[in-house]
Amino acid sequence: MGVHLTAQLTGPPALADASQWLLMPLLALVVLGVARRPHPRQVRLVVLALGLSFLGDAAPDLVHGGDAPFLVMVGFFLAAQLVYVVAYAPHVRACVLYRPRWLVPYAVALVVLMGVVAPHAGGLLVPVALYAGVLTAMAVLATGLGRWGALGGAVFLVSDSLIALEAFVPGWSLPAQGFWVMSTYCVGQALLAVAVLRLPDVGTQPMPWTGAASGTPEPSRRGSVSGSVIG
Repeated sequence: MGVHLTAQLTGPPALADASQWLLMPLLALVVLGVARRPHPRQVRLVVLALGLSFLGDAAPDLVHGGDAPFLVMVGFFLAAQLVYVVAYAPHVRACVLYRPRWLVPYAVALVVLMGVVAPHAGGLLVPVALYAGVLTAMAVLATGLGRWGALGGAVFLVSDSLIALEAFVPGWSLPAQGFWVMSTYCVGQALLAVAVLRLPDVGTQPMPWTGAASGTPEPSRRGSVSGSVIG
């Protein structure tokens, strides 16, 4: 990750692209290595989501013409978010019943983001709105995994929101946009993986857990508008 983020700031674009392809496969290998065997269902789902994220990072480079690279990337990341939703769905009671306060800020964030992006999305409004809705659902469900899941979902949401703002909002300008998009993307994915590995009977070593799992409270390329996922 350090190599990629350094390349985002100072390195050649080719190094940034090549190193980006390795991020999610390496994280998936870490998850598989740390998780107990046989791998629980949630671990398999997280690895699948990371694989789809890898395709979202890499596949747009193989597609050319108009909005095709962007739509391919959004499609893979939408699939990844749907897998995360399925993986975190068993913890819905922990976030909806015990933490209903989390629903309000995420609902507000979704409304504000779409309110800013929608007027400029044109023909991409439907896929962007669909992705934003699923991404928000993932972030809400991730709160059911405890503080690490809540933080991971929120950071991931920030990453994709930055991409949407750059892609669609005229005049948007954030210094080192690619660095901030990719750093929040990597941190968000890593925290979501850590949250699952901290679940009972998932990690190879017993880890402190406050019980979210048991129901107790507790864009084309991503680094630039020319190649990043929307959300």
